Amino acid sequence: MGNFSELDMYLFGQATHYDIYRKMGAHPQTRRKKKGICFAVYAPHAAKVFVIGEFNEWNETSHEMKRLKPEEAGIFELFVPGLGTGSLYKYLIETPDGRKLYKADPFANYAEMRPGTASRIVDIENIKWTDDAWMQKRAEKGTMDEQPMSIYEVHPGSWMRHPGYEEDTGFYTYREFAKALCTYVKKMGYTHVELMGISEYPFDGSWGYQVTGYFAPTSRYGTPEDFAWMVNYFHRNNIGVILDWVPAHFPKDAHGLAEFDGQALYEYADPKKGEHPDWGTKIFDYGNNQVKNFLIGSALMWVEHYHIDGLRVDAVASMLYLDYGKQDGQWVANQYGENKNLEAIEFFRHINTLITGRNKGAVMIAEESTAWPMVTGPAQEGGLNFSLKWNMGWMHDFLDYMKLDPYFRKDNHNKMTFAMSYNGSEKYILVLSHDEVVHLKCSMLNKMPGLGRDKFSNLMVGYAFMMGHPGKKLLFMGQEFAQLHEWNEKTELEWYLLDNPDHKHMQEYVKELLHMYKKYPAMYELDHSWNGFEWVNANDNERSIFSFIRKSRDGKNSLLFVCNFTPVAREDYRVGVPTGKSYRLIFNSDDEKFGGSGEARPVSYRAKKQECDGRPYSIAYPLPAYGVAVFRFSY
Repeated sequence: MGNFSELDMYLFGQATHYDIYRKMGAHPQTRRKKKGICFAVYAPHAAKVFVIGEFNEWNETSHEMKRLKPEEAGIFELFVPGLGTGSLYKYLIETPDGRKLYKADPFANYAEMRPGTASRIVDIENIKWTDDAWMQKRAEKGTMDEQPMSIYEVHPGSWMRHPGYEEDTGFYTYREFAKALCTYVKKMGYTHVELMGISEYPFDGSWGYQVTGYFAPTSRYGTPEDFAWMVNYFHRNNIGVILDWVPAHFPKDAHGLAEFDGQALYEYADPKKGEHPDWGTKIFDYGNNQVKNFLIGSALMWVEHYHIDGLRVDAVASMLYLDYGKQDGQWVANQYGENKNLEAIEFFRHINTLITGRNKGAVMIAEESTAWPMVTGPAQEGGLNFSLKWNMGWMHDFLDYMKLDPYFRKDNHNKMTFAMSYNGSEKYILVLSHDEVVHLKCSMLNKMPGLGRDKFSNLMVGYAFMMGHPGKKLLFMGQEFAQLHEWNEKTELEWYLLDNPDHKHMQEYVKELLHMYKKYPAMYELDHSWNGFEWVNANDNERSIFSFIRKSRDGKNSLLFVCNFTPVAREDYRVGVPTGKSYRLIFNSDDEKFGGSGEARPVSYRAKKQECDGRPYSIAYPLPAYGVAVFRFSY
């Protein structure tokens, strides 16, 4: 009996075979009481396909695969009795014109360590999970809309390394990484980790964004079982796990997906649709149901089989726009003469609705850099149905403002207020990601104006503003303690900087902000609604001070933020408040533990009936240079 039935072929052809990763690839199976491995591959243009590997000493003719009927389905299959797991293998594809192609298995669950390019047989069906409590809690909460979400973006190979190794070795294993990182993120107060470079990829310098193994956790850090152990460990410690996922393009490596069976298969056949000129990569054919099913199957495997809590979808804009990164004459318009990729739009609606519908509490996150409408809007209303969207506009405006000498900030005040004018249009994550600290863009600290301590003070007030602003949060590793140099995937973070008081104070400051964020629902409950935010004074540009209120749903424990973006202390500062009640100081950037003066300040401030900021009540608070104050109050 074959592994691949006619029903399987039909569903695969409809892009609705949601367990395709259990059928395609290499899987242990028992046939006629004999144990072995069943191989299945999609190669419709091939004349013949052979399995070659360690088990047959890479013999090119001994193990020919059978083309299943109907032949136009393009499925080749072979059962090898007596074969177990662990063996390396590839597919040898003979084209009708006599060429031989040596390809890794597109559906492989494991690969050999680079620079090797073969696939490795593995059984992923015997993973032991003990994260039921996490999975149940995630499902009960449903969407992340009213939940805290502070993400620590991490590249596993360069977060921390074993000392004394060469630059491309010394990696922590998945298990070592899980233990070390989990301890750290719990202490810091993050709710989620977002892992870069997990799907298998050949070139370290691509950071994992040029994928060859969409169904395989990279072998750099261990086995698929080790990867699952890591996810389980995070969940047991109440930390969510998000993966970068790259359905936008794939590299041209000879062993990969490009011209897989001798001609365009996974990519659009027309190079004007099927290639990114800037990136030197191929673009998936979103109009091909089998290709769509390949991508959908990959996403489902990560979320359902490996219990991943969300996928951050890379380069969404490059999928939506047919002319993305292309000059006139390099792209083909759609049937309406427009630059929208209608097939990619349909793909997103399909996959986002499917993933979030089948997996309560799982999220699909769009890295979408344009003003495409309704990225997080419901599919039935014309949206793409993503759960959340990276707010790239906020990020650019924020960094443009933060880089300025404080003297010039008064003329750019609107850069910090503009994002609230469109905050309700999508469900946003505020991001300071790896992309902002590479390619000569400087580290976060070295973007800041001034010298020495001024740089730290600038970054501190910026982080506080970010944490108070509506939207979920993401910081890239190293930003929390003000890494000096740009991120380099070849070396670990500059952990030694924590011996320097300025960097240690920064880490303590971010830690306090993160714990405050999780503690107070006002900071996350109404992120996407004007009911959760109110400017006190959005127009104090001469002093470059921003004051605003974050509100909880029940009106209790609302928070008043005051942020001073200049080195000028305002001893006579007064801020308007909504009621004549008491306001409790819960965060003071001038605290000694953050490197501040440590000057004693009252904890409670009673509002006076004194007009300020257009309000009848106000409180006085001597605001230090680059000072941040957060007050708790109830309506």
